[in-house]
Amino acid sequence: MKRRTEKVTGRAPTEHTYTVVIHPAAKDERGFWSEVPALPGCNSQGDTYEDTVANTRLAIEGYLRMLRKSGRPIPAEKQPKSKVVASVRVAV
Repeated sequence: MKRRTEKVTGRAPTEHTYTVVIHPAAKDERGFWSEVPALPGCNSQGDTYEDTVANTRLAIEGYLRMLRKSGRPIPAEKQPKSKVVASVRVAV
């Protein structure tokens, strides 16, 4: 996979990791919605869990590009002070 370079700076992108909280949609709706607590207002949705994760990745990329373009700092996620629940896929 080719690495993209930022058009604004000409440099390779910096990797960032953020916690994503995924919620099932309301009972009268389908799918899921997500939020990124470290990035206020960064939300997404999808028909499936996998779609929601992929859409959230795109939302985070757009959010961080907007911050960079406007000259604002990209926040680093702080270590959680309480438990974090994660789903891990394995094949045996």
